[in-house]
Amino acid sequence: MSQKLLKKNQANRTEDLDRPWGRFWQYTHNEKSTVKIIQVDPGKRLSYQKHQKRSEIWVAIDPGLYAIINDEEFKLKPGQTVEIPAGTKHRMGNQSDQPARWLEISLGNFNEADNIRLQDDFDRN
Repeated sequence: MSQKLLKKNQANRTEDLDRPWGRFWQYTHNEKSTVKIIQVDPGKRLSYQKHQKRSEIWVAIDPGLYAIINDEEFKLKPGQTVEIPAGTKHRMGNQSDQPARWLEISLGNFNEADNIRLQDDFDRN
């Protein structure tokens, strides 16, 4: 997997800022973005898909997540990030026996109609 897409130390943050109470990590600043926390059930996975009008940044929250990016699969550790440029084939799944979550930051024009499903376990178009 290209280190450009898979980030072990959150290198794609726009800023890391220390404060007296701790620190925070900023991923976007004054950009058009949509932010979600997605939870996938044990043994389930999202559709294998791509988007033409948006890119995504994923930040793993829980253990058990794996990603498939352009047909290459790898496990994610909590805190690890993945960049998904527009047009890139991708999917996330959960190999654990507990629900697993990740933070998804979509950059660009967010529209569910932009989901191009290449393969889906639930027979959706």
